[in-house]
Amino acid sequence: MRKLVVVGWMVLSAAVHAAFAAPAAAPAHVFEGRDLFGLQWVEDPQIRPDGHAIAYVRMSYDIMSDRPRQAIWLVDVDTGAQTPIVSGPGAHFSPRWSPDGKRLAYVSTSEGGHPQLFVRWMQTGQAARITDLTEAPGGVTWSPDGRSIAFVMLIPDEKSKLGMSPPKPEGATWAEPLTVITDVTYRADGPGYLRPGYSHAFVVSADGGFPRQLTFGAYNEDGQVSWTADGRYLLVSGNRSEGWRLDPVDSEIYRVSIADEAMTQLTHRVGPDREPKVSPDGSKIAYLGFDDHLLGYQNVRLYVMDRNGQGSQSLTDELDRSVDAVQWAADGRSLYIQYADKGVTKVARVSLNGHLQPVAEGLTGGELDRPYSMGAQFTVAANGSVAFTSGDPTHPSDLSLARGGHVTRLTRLNDDLLMDRTLGEVKPLAVISSVDKRPIDAWLVLPPQFDAGKKYPLILEIHGGPFASYGPSFSTDDQLYAAAGYVVVYANPRGSTSYGEEFANLIHHDYPGHDYDDLMSTVDAAIAAGFVDPDELFVTGGSGGGVLTAWIVGQTHRFRAAATQKPVINWASMVLTTDISTYIPRYWFGKLPWEDPQGYWKRSPLSLVGNVSTPTLVVVGEQDFRTPVSDSEQYYAALKLRAVPTALVKVPGASHGGLAARPSQSAAKASAILAWFERYRAAVTAPRTAGAL
Repeated sequence: MRKLVVVGWMVLSAAVHAAFAAPAAAPAHVFEGRDLFGLQWVEDPQIRPDGHAIAYVRMSYDIMSDRPRQAIWLVDVDTGAQTPIVSGPGAHFSPRWSPDGKRLAYVSTSEGGHPQLFVRWMQTGQAARITDLTEAPGGVTWSPDGRSIAFVMLIPDEKSKLGMSPPKPEGATWAEPLTVITDVTYRADGPGYLRPGYSHAFVVSADGGFPRQLTFGAYNEDGQVSWTADGRYLLVSGNRSEGWRLDPVDSEIYRVSIADEAMTQLTHRVGPDREPKVSPDGSKIAYLGFDDHLLGYQNVRLYVMDRNGQGSQSLTDELDRSVDAVQWAADGRSLYIQYADKGVTKVARVSLNGHLQPVAEGLTGGELDRPYSMGAQFTVAANGSVAFTSGDPTHPSDLSLARGGHVTRLTRLNDDLLMDRTLGEVKPLAVISSVDKRPIDAWLVLPPQFDAGKKYPLILEIHGGPFASYGPSFSTDDQLYAAAGYVVVYANPRGSTSYGEEFANLIHHDYPGHDYDDLMSTVDAAIAAGFVDPDELFVTGGSGGGVLTAWIVGQTHRFRAAATQKPVINWASMVLTTDISTYIPRYWFGKLPWEDPQGYWKRSPLSLVGNVSTPTLVVVGEQDFRTPVSDSEQYYAALKLRAVPTALVKVPGASHGGLAARPSQSAAKASAILAWFERYRAAVTAPRTAGAL
């Protein structure tokens, strides 16, 4: 296990190792860092067309490699029996049923090398590898007749060259050749530096064979492909306009002929059109998108059009929530959609006239460290049964089934682990913003064995995005903080999603802004509850929450210590080093940094560093390409130059999205933050003057 790299005057190695101390003589009764290795959760539930079985990806951690592992399991809906379908060495994911439910396609690295497509005949249990791919397939989709499978795959392109080296003598060992970068987006958070190439659609026989490429050119197809009902065409989405490299949002839907690769554009507008789904009878196409008005946040709507691209209409104008996913009902008269509402993710059935009927709620995703309301998944069978990932504040995502108006939880993957743990209770907290008296949704995580007659220290934990939302979901960070004796409060301040376009766009071109006041009102409401010590306040958050953490300590002295995680500190430098440099200037600022330097500066937490006296820890992944390491290093250097107590924690190998991907690092990061806060508790520190600057 690699340790966190700590720069500064404070050494946190003891905090790192505390998460993995020798086992106690008796089972611990609170959630601990080592418990992360025992967690399991459900992803990608795929219900069989007849509704009587569900294949899903069971996620867990390998304590020896300190990494997630994936296996495919099958649940018999009628009996509840569970059976492993594909497990063992390698990663196994993307299970997809054939239309008749007799075969299951999936992607696996079980034979080493690149991920390959496999098909399993469920009656015999026999499986066969049907591809020999050099790149990973995505968006796997069966043809209606079950004879073919379509997918999207990267086609590598030649690297750009500029000049040449002199001839190398035979047997000589020279330096690596120069890397020449010409694309505006040349790296991405997670994948790192991108290999030159373009993603295109392919089709292969379900019995195996040579995959045939259907789309071409210096463009990308993205997301899942969809077959027309007659099997003659594929629908794909992408941006094939001349300036697509500088347009991060726009995309259109195209129809591609299986016979001759001829491509026809079906949608034509400024804005994204994606995730096409053909109706069962082939007469309609559902898809997701919006008219782009260059706002910071815009609701994704559900549209339905005729198969020729005509007659498009939105079915969710009255919903005022973003639609995350869609699937047709078997009768073609309605569709199922997923969306988040006030921090709670739901599935509803939508008729072709826009009538909405709730089906299930409490869907959760696979991000364990913080309680985000995104990442959930669902599928629908022909009989209307809905399989979905579901959880609650004390359970990561399990598999549930909604059928006939009833919801049944089909798995209990963490009961054995959590039955011996007393977790922190999560309860809602009513908040009214001091700015405009708007209600703000918030939740408290109470320490185990909570006593309302006592006073507890408080951690304000802030979500990222900023266009995202928290909800009543499981969070390893919050449970670890609560187990250490802290009350944790988290909220959805203005700018959060799942409350409509108007609420989210209250921070349009004004972030950070009055979301700060919403968060301070949240802290005040927690104190007013009577069990929070107003002299023991701490604050942390990641990404957009890291931005607001740094903003907060530049505005007020009321917090004893802070931990800003993967923050943006200087918007101008961030825009020119992030992997989304084409997006932020256009949608969050309206101008490029050199066109409005003062506008960028006044929204940068670095502009307030002269006011900071709060001891502030800075945490970032070493491979963060979203809010790059340089921003965290700037803040650390600025605090050091001002003699503000600080330390810089770098998580080796971690990206922005993967800061908590490896359980040892996730536990150690939380332990480091707690160690920092403990250093500045009132019991060991002289009282400080609280209040705004």
